[in-house]
Amino acid sequence: MQPRFLGQLGVADLVTAANAAIGFVAVATATVDPELTARLILLAAIADGLDGVIARIRGGTAIGPFLDSLADVASFGVAPAALVYAVATADATTVSEDPFAIAALIISALYVSMAIVRLGFYMLHDCEKPETEGVQTTLAATVLAVTYLAGIGDPTVLVAMAAAFTYLMVAPVTYPDLYARDAVVLGGLQALAIGVPTAVNRVFPRSLLLFAVAYLVLAPFVYWRDTGS
Repeated sequence: MQPRFLGQLGVADLVTAANAAIGFVAVATATVDPELTARLILLAAIADGLDGVIARIRGGTAIGPFLDSLADVASFGVAPAALVYAVATADATTVSEDPFAIAALIISALYVSMAIVRLGFYMLHDCEKPETEGVQTTLAATVLAVTYLAGIGDPTVLVAMAAAFTYLMVAPVTYPDLYARDAVVLGGLQALAIGVPTAVNRVFPRSLLLFAVAYLVLAPFVYWRDTGS
């Protein structure tokens, strides 16, 4: 018997499925190699952008957008939460007796929950628009991962950032999609941050962090796009 999906998935959908697999590996390695987890989250972000490019060039499938959001749950919901929790509890012996570890667990769980809510509302309202409401899960995950790669691995900072993104992902703030040229720059920085994260005093993760934070803070106000309306 042939698999149900045989002949119904496109190349872009295969990249999306690979994105989900990368997300799982990122989660699985969080407690033993947080730096690898952070790099894998950035790799998943590249795959997330690549599947959209392939879909535009080769044509997408009806199931593609749904697969994309499901993959995002793994790579940009669960994986960054696992990274934050792993870093926050690296020195904890018993989570139930460590107030900070308990707080990290609760915040990480809420982060995953709000990521799922945000992705659900994106599919319902925003997937056909050139902008979206709330911080993108990809952006939130990228900022968390690259903060760690940039050498800012203080558990308190990461937990506080995860707490902020838990709200920002569902906040009533509109973010425009990136222009293609800016997406290429972002992808290039992501690739360099993955490949040589410690080169030249971590210049690539730090540059990517600056880029991502600038978009996070400024995009709703100054990053205007011509939508033709």
